[in-house]
Amino acid sequence: MAGGAAADGGEATGGGPEGAGAAVGGGAAGVGAAAGGALSPAPFDGAGPAPAGVGVGDIVAVSGRVAPLGFADAYQRPRNAHAAIDARRVTATGQRRGGFAGWLDGVRRRAEAGLGERLEGPEAALLRGMVLGADERLSEKVKDDFQASGLAHILAVSGQNVMLLVVLVLAACALIGVPYTARIVLAVAVVALYVPLTGAGPSIQRAGVMGIAGLVAALAGRPGHRWYGLLLAAAVTLALNPRAPEEPGWQLSFVAVAALLAGAQPLRAAFARRLPGPVADVAAITIAATLGTAPLMALHFQQVSLAALPANLLAAPAIAPVMWLGVLASTAAQVSPALAAPFTALTGPLLVYIQQVAHHTAGLPLATIEVNATLPIILAAWAVLMGVVALALRQVAHRPRRRRRRRTTFAIALAAAVTVATVAQAQRGDAPPAPGVLRVTFLDVGQGDATLFQLDGISVLVDTGVPDGPILARLKQAGIDRLDALMLTHAESDHEGAAAQVIARHRPRLVVDGGAGWDSPTQRVLAAHPANLHAPAQGETITLGRLTFQVLWPPKRPPGWRASGDPNDNALVTRLEAEGISMLLTADAESHVLLPLRPEPVDILKVSHHGSADPGLPTLLQQIRPKLAAIEVGAENTYGHPAPSTLAALIRAKATVIRTDRDGTTVIHADDGRVTRE
Repeated sequence: MAGGAAADGGEATGGGPEGAGAAVGGGAAGVGAAAGGALSPAPFDGAGPAPAGVGVGDIVAVSGRVAPLGFADAYQRPRNAHAAIDARRVTATGQRRGGFAGWLDGVRRRAEAGLGERLEGPEAALLRGMVLGADERLSEKVKDDFQASGLAHILAVSGQNVMLLVVLVLAACALIGVPYTARIVLAVAVVALYVPLTGAGPSIQRAGVMGIAGLVAALAGRPGHRWYGLLLAAAVTLALNPRAPEEPGWQLSFVAVAALLAGAQPLRAAFARRLPGPVADVAAITIAATLGTAPLMALHFQQVSLAALPANLLAAPAIAPVMWLGVLASTAAQVSPALAAPFTALTGPLLVYIQQVAHHTAGLPLATIEVNATLPIILAAWAVLMGVVALALRQVAHRPRRRRRRRTTFAIALAAAVTVATVAQAQRGDAPPAPGVLRVTFLDVGQGDATLFQLDGISVLVDTGVPDGPILARLKQAGIDRLDALMLTHAESDHEGAAAQVIARHRPRLVVDGGAGWDSPTQRVLAAHPANLHAPAQGETITLGRLTFQVLWPPKRPPGWRASGDPNDNALVTRLEAEGISMLLTADAESHVLLPLRPEPVDILKVSHHGSADPGLPTLLQQIRPKLAAIEVGAENTYGHPAPSTLAALIRAKATVIRTDRDGTTVIHADDGRVTRE
């Protein structure tokens, strides 16, 4: 098929044999593509990432075929996507969509330009995130700091933004003498415009509906119960997209508001006995939201922030001024970006302050608690914690002061003990890496290969080692329950031999089969269960969360191709890029296969074929210049691996060598380009 689509942001790459895929949902012509990133007038031929240069609302011409959503695109289903386009060619047309959506695109572009006036890059990116929810230009390190510190909510436009926006509009209208009814109507109109302007995500949809419902009720002189507003918001968002509850953002948004409605007032009353009113307000809101969303944070992100309270108390004085100044800057920018400069200049010191709060609180000891537990354990711990908190609040409200203090201290101590004990019990294996940190584990499975990659809740295993080897025990030690993907490099038993066991135990959502077409016991098992099975080919990019694997080898098989020759020479070779580092995964393909591929320099090399002798290795090392080289090899193997010539070549190349025969299972971490060994 061929057609045009407007770029609506989002991303959906990988998944199909042609390379990139664009998520498809409802649109003006029945198809709306969420074309990830930006495109340029240069065409995209399917052999690599899409070219750059196109913004939100620009129309691109797409040539390809519509296919079911692949594994890498599955996260688009809750966003109401139904299929994917395996794009062979994507070309910018130079046109933009029209109508109300096109007008809104122009408003957003001018607002983004204005919010960058007189600000350094990091501060401009943060201001756009706080006002428009456009956080894509923030560095991963900054995002991780905001997540760990419990300040991520200020980057996701939601109820706080709507409340501050309404306050600004009503206050401005009052200053210039606008009648009450007109103020309310204008505030409703501004909120209705703000929701689609910021992307109309789940949290801002909910906040917009609740805000408008509250304003209409105030206009009618009958302020409604806030629970009714929450139920109305749920009904509206479900009507717009019945799959929305599958998204963590929708779940967190509604649960957070429900927690505030149920718990903020009792907490505020308890804190107000000892703390100033504004401090009690922020503390109550933060603790209620943190406690309410804790099960979802533990389930979806494997962590709960303990730094949220100090971080929010410190950041609170700056958030409202930044939001108000940002709105004024966005409004002035509709005339000219230069007119936004006075407002953005005032936000500069406040933005730096907020970033510093996030950074320093994220670095506090126990800023986050890592949780690796099943849903029943998480809910059981949360139920006990809520019971203890309720008991403490009851004691504060009804007991004499001295006795109340003893009971409260006991309740807090008991809650802390229950939480620590539950988390400790939940650690059935190693805790997952911290958000934004890539963990690479070279698993000791004897004379075979098995490498585990973990990043932001995504787990990918490359090869399994020999049949009946220790791979299941190694994965249990690593704390792995469900695998997101299993990559089998080629049809040799020391690489794919335990695949059936791994698939049965860890139920990978995707199996990338580099041995497809070859005859082996594992391949016969896979052929009988083809679901979620994908045969990779040169030129593809497989994206799993923030893990990007570029397929360098083997080439795409022509029709009628039959497997022949050495499976090692046809093994899956990939280049991984994540968290600012790169890694060449060679399986058993040696230099005569690798050198013609002209691989670019990498930080880490998985040495081919367990370190066997390879005359072309020195030339390859000169080309790729790895800082670290990992050899997955069994102790006392009968092949003489790793070969002395291979070790000598690695030493001459000044690469740090990891060997599973000598070092056992070895873990390295990568964070923002820095590699450390555990």
